[in-house]
Amino acid sequence: MARDIEEVDASQPLPTTTSSNNPRVKAKPDPILNTCRCFSFVTVVASILCIIANVISAIRSFTNGLDIFDGIFRCYAVVIAVVVVVAETEWSFVIKFWKVLEYWAGRGMLQIFVAVMTRAYSDTIGERHEILLLQDIASYTLLACGFIYVVSGVLCLGFLKRARQNKEVSTQQAIKDLQDLERRRAELEALLVVDTP
Repeated sequence: MARDIEEVDASQPLPTTTSSNNPRVKAKPDPILNTCRCFSFVTVVASILCIIANVISAIRSFTNGLDIFDGIFRCYAVVIAVVVVVAETEWSFVIKFWKVLEYWAGRGMLQIFVAVMTRAYSDTIGERHEILLLQDIASYTLLACGFIYVVSGVLCLGFLKRARQNKEVSTQQAIKDLQDLERRRAELEALLVVDTP
């Protein structure tokens, strides 16, 4: 009787799983992380505008010989604005050496500092109107981003973002592992069908 059951089971074809039968599992996008990415992009753009405004002002200060100290001040503003841009990438190498940039309040204070440096020493007589407009747009945008970062840091939203990022990474790894298991299962089932007489 056991032999009859085995023969019946062996005679029936094994069900094969295809990707059309099993819908692909996808991670849902996290709205908080998407908002943080958009805000980080705005901060990077504002920082790059500050870099451009400070480079133009430094070149004008050095070439015209108006104020060498203003040119040096602008060079420092460019270097610190580059640090702001690099901090927004959240590169682990940078965060390892500057722990204060891991915290949103510290990052916001740095952005406020760059915005103030960009807006400082604006000479309405020596500067062209376009450069002043660029300085205003860049500095006020980065100033607003800095204030938002400081307030968010005080409210501990940075910790929430890091927790969501860790969850997203683990979810993506679980989906990848599941897809690898499904692919391996399909390969093994194909081998079983070939080996079955």
